[in-house]
Amino acid sequence: MNDQQHDDLMLCPQCDMLVALPPLAFGSKAVCPRCKTTLSARWAEPRKQPIGYALSALFMLLLANIFPFINMRVAGIGNEIRLIQIPEVMVAEDYASMATLFMVFVQLIPAFCMLAIILLCARARLPQKLKTWMAKILFQLKTWCMVEIFLAGVLVSFVKLMAYGDIGIGTSFIPYCLFCLLQVRAFQCVDRRWLWQDIEPAPKIDRPLQVGRTGLNQGVRSCSCCTAILPQPQKVCPRCYTVGYARRRHSLQWTLSLLVTSVMLYIPAMLMPIMITEALGNKMPSTVMAGVILLWGEGSYPVAMVIFIASIMVPSLKMLAIGWLCLDANHQSKPRADSERMHLIYEVVEFVGRWSMIDVFVIAVLSALVRMGQLMSIYPDIGALLFAMVVILTMFAAMTFDPRLTWDRANETIKKEPQGDGK
Repeated sequence: MNDQQHDDLMLCPQCDMLVALPPLAFGSKAVCPRCKTTLSARWAEPRKQPIGYALSALFMLLLANIFPFINMRVAGIGNEIRLIQIPEVMVAEDYASMATLFMVFVQLIPAFCMLAIILLCARARLPQKLKTWMAKILFQLKTWCMVEIFLAGVLVSFVKLMAYGDIGIGTSFIPYCLFCLLQVRAFQCVDRRWLWQDIEPAPKIDRPLQVGRTGLNQGVRSCSCCTAILPQPQKVCPRCYTVGYARRRHSLQWTLSLLVTSVMLYIPAMLMPIMITEALGNKMPSTVMAGVILLWGEGSYPVAMVIFIASIMVPSLKMLAIGWLCLDANHQSKPRADSERMHLIYEVVEFVGRWSMIDVFVIAVLSALVRMGQLMSIYPDIGALLFAMVVILTMFAAMTFDPRLTWDRANETIKKEPQGDGK
């Protein structure tokens, strides 16, 4: 194939198969024929849509921080908080670490990503190196935007507090819900391949390539950041300056190290209190499991199941799944069906892992809102911080694992090219 044809080629970042991207109609996407990973998408108005959604999201975030967010009234005593006050309360209670997690995952990272989308899609007059840096950070931070998880935590908090008093929403609650929807939509409308091609064309590769074979067997690799096809010996991508290799170096070692550390923290996180409820002078510590049992006993079965699944079942199964993936990657040979099954497990692990943070955000909301002196107050405890570290470490473990390892020993030949699928 010549250089012009190379512009339509892409190495699947999940299974390393070289595929030829078909012409896409508006609103359609190209998927890998082997692992079904979305490779590229074509949107109508690829600049205006992301800019519009991102601008609207930033405006809604501003409104959400200005006005009261939620309020509570118990025995005639009321309290209301603004979104920006949640980390302030945690800092005042000497939990600056949890306040930092809240600010980073719920406020700063989403705001930065929306701003980056606006500047990059609008082709702002910025130095080329700055554009490259912003694009790199944008796609790396996408996973760490936890706006929708925090919103789910707020809804769970409502159910928990209904047994103690009257709960109401403030003026900024609706803008925050809109911010959640708009930032998700802004991310959806930005195609990684299109954005990098818009910043700078991909470097040409001067060798023949065969569709349907892996890059590893053709002496080429995919840049993990901008998806450019590069010769395997070339360590630095000339477009985004990311250092990379044909496979992530020491992937299994890093993954197992993070996994073992998360298991060591998971045990005390389950045993130690995550929050303390003080009512009429009596302090009642509560663990994750105790909270589930309390909700179940009060008849809040759906919420109890959500907390149990997100905070207990998901982290446990995720750690088992990551260990299974590492074990499977060491197999000498295996049929393609096994690789497909392991790839599905990897995708599930990568998607659901961050939702375990819902319990941490529930504690953040409760500790900020329930501040009524001796009548009733809620404080975070050390278990919440340990549990947050478990979630973060398992997310890093999933990121350091190279999913291409599950495909390396499977039958690699394919006969069909990716099709455009309507969205």
